[in-house]
Amino acid sequence: MDSETRTAASSEVLEATSTAVERLPDGARERQGLHIAASTDAEAVAQWLAEYRASPRTRHSYRREAQRLLLWLAEQGRGLDALRREDLDAFEAFLADPRPVERWIGPVRPRNDPRWRPFRGPLSPASRRQSLVILQGMFAWLVEAGWVRHNPFRLMRDKRRRLDNRQGGIERYLERPLWEWLWEWLNRPAGEGASNRHRYELTRRRLVFGFAYLLAPRISEMSAARMNDFRRREGRWWWHVVGKGDKAARIPVPPDMMALLGEWRSTLGLAAAPSPDDASPLLRALDGRRGLGDNRLYRLIRDGFREAAEALERESGGMAQGEAGRLRQATPHWLRHTALTHQAQAGVELRYLAATARHSRLDTTARYLHAEDEEWHRQQAQHGLGPGRLAGDDNDRDGGREPL
Repeated sequence: MDSETRTAASSEVLEATSTAVERLPDGARERQGLHIAASTDAEAVAQWLAEYRASPRTRHSYRREAQRLLLWLAEQGRGLDALRREDLDAFEAFLADPRPVERWIGPVRPRNDPRWRPFRGPLSPASRRQSLVILQGMFAWLVEAGWVRHNPFRLMRDKRRRLDNRQGGIERYLERPLWEWLWEWLNRPAGEGASNRHRYELTRRRLVFGFAYLLAPRISEMSAARMNDFRRREGRWWWHVVGKGDKAARIPVPPDMMALLGEWRSTLGLAAAPSPDDASPLLRALDGRRGLGDNRLYRLIRDGFREAAEALERESGGMAQGEAGRLRQATPHWLRHTALTHQAQAGVELRYLAATARHSRLDTTARYLHAEDEEWHRQQAQHGLGPGRLAGDDNDRDGGREPL
């Protein structure tokens, strides 16, 4: 079976969870203690994925990582049970630089398209860590199922740093002065002679960034949003959303969001407030009707950050390279982090912040609290070197004497 055939076959199995591909080495199929009905790696992985049937987005991301590992092993003519500790470093290096490029990397295409590829590009360190975390969980399940004999990820040294996806405080957000500059830039009017299309795009971009900042949605939640997800009850507006894990929630909508929504609907030729029966997409393509998919929305936000960075560099004469660099580095998820961080800094109670973020654990939300860092830094600043330290004003005050 050539590599192109293997790609298509493995893709089909993980999609349909039925067809058998890539048999394991002799003796691996008939082992004792097998607790699942599977005859191939792909069938075993499909049963693991079925555990996430109630969380389609999670299942989709887990399938992608499992598929990459299956295809990587298939290139070497091996199965999951042959994976050893020494293979994991090579696999992580492969995630960082999938080669040959034409074999592994390509644009988004349907999985049944022969031009489909497993990667859009090399994975960042954070994405590689996430992949290893997912695959460690998969192997733990497969060990319990009796499909593989051991979990090689458990042998990784410094496992907490590499495989524990929990992190300290949130760092991927825009500090308030930078956000305020960005929002001012987003609100600049179109120049004279600007086309209707350009004005439409500016209004849409303003809504996208405002929506992300005010309600802290995930990008998939933004692209799936409908007009009648915004509902009025007893004089208050709420945003109804089905998020991660298919959990339904409603989030209070601040007045600024309703103002943005009214401006956007006016651009579309609609009444300012949505009606309960208007199930049309909230975010729309240039034709004003079709919705925006996750990938298009992602590119729209990244393009906005990039253009803002270029504008900031021009206006600052190169004096704001650090801030411009942050904007270039930012991804759509930074807007969610920025929203929650700024709400925490504004004094929103932790229980309400957790409800907005839709976190099941308060310690997850607590990562957005930076007040203790600020107080720690303030108190630490009181600990100095005493008279004669490098601050020139103290030396001047003491007449330039050497410290005792």
